[in-house]
Order: sequence, then structure tokens, then C-alpha cells
Amino acid sequence: MHLTRRGLLVAAGILPLAGYLRTAAGKEDQPVNDNPDTLLLSDFSGTEAEVLAGAGWRGFSDRVMGGVSDASLDRATIDGRNCMRLTGTVTRESNGGFIQMAMYFGSNEAELDGSAYKGMEMVVYGNNEDYNVHVRTADCGWYDESYRYTFFAKPEWQRVRMAWGDFKANGVKAPLNSGRINRIAILGWMREFQADIALARISLYT
Repeated sequence: MHLTRRGLLVAAGILPLAGYLRTAAGKEDQPVNDNPDTLLLSDFSGTEAEVLAGAGWRGFSDRVMGGVSDASLDRATIDGRNCMRLTGTVTRESNGGFIQMAMYFGSNEAELDGSAYKGMEMVVYGNNEDYNVHVRTADCGWYDESYRYTFFAKPEWQRVRMAWGDFKANGVKAPLNSGRINRIAILGWMREFQADIALARISLYT
């Protein structure tokens, strides 16, 4: 796994997450990992979040583009499990329609090399609604360009596994380049509904 640097358009107006994220102590150059077949990106099960070295999370809504959806991103405990929880009202009013929690990999939108892995796996808890996962790579330019996957989140802890080939390109001609990932985001997406999605763990799998 290596990280390189590349500039990327980033929306302003992010939600503060000060005090929520940290790199595991004594692991500055290595991800926290208890399984050699996975690359752990984040685990929120402890008293503090375990996050891949150099990475972090931001939360924001369509208000950065003039929309009126509301979003809140907080640490929580659901059904006995610590997690990061995104809640809010998603509305298409004012040409909006999303809220999201997004993982980035360093300053200046550094890139994650996930080419040694088959895809991504999440442990999530929802509210019987569909949610999106969007991956941006070095081939994405305009803010709406990404690779997308939709999943249904039940009100129970569940494991969602997504192969790189399962993601559908939106506005991008090139296939998903898992060796140059800029950002991974979980979204309440483009319809009127009350979003409530929690993430306990996210990793890459072989």
C-alpha cells in the first residue's frame, strides 16, 4: 500500500469532527489490521476511532452547492456497537439531494492504492433505506464524476461486500482504477427521505 499526492476539487463547508478520529498509537506507518487478508481503513468499535495512517473523515450535505438537506455526523453506540453515524433529512429542493460521510487519505487529497485487493467491505446499520457508496479516483474530474454502488441497509448490523467491478461509472469513461483512489463516501442520495446510516468498520478485502 502506498500513498501519493494529487490535487482534487473538494466541496467546502464540511462538518467538524474534531476529537473523533485518530491514527492508532505506535502505528504511524502501518494500518491497524488484525487480518492479513484485509486492509483496515477505519474501525469505530473502540473508545476512539482507528483510522488508516494519514486518513480521516468529513461530513457534509448539498448545502455546499446551494441545496437545503441537513446532515449530522457523530460518534454513537447502536445495538451495543460503537460506530460513526450519519443522520439527516435529504431533499431535492433547491437542486440538492444528498448528505454524505467521506473518507480522504491525506492532505491535498492523497491517493490510496487498493489494487492488491478485490474490493471493499463495510459493517453498517441502517433504517430500511437504500444508500450509495461513491468512489472517486484520479480519473474523476468534475464533482459529480464517481463510481457508484447502491445497497439496502436494514436496522441491524450487516456486512456489505462490494467488488471493484460492482461499481458503476458515472460521468467517467475509464474503468475504476483501484490503485488511485482519492475518496470513498457513503451517501443518502437523490430522493426525499430521512437518512440514518451507521458505519462500524470499513476495509479492503482480497
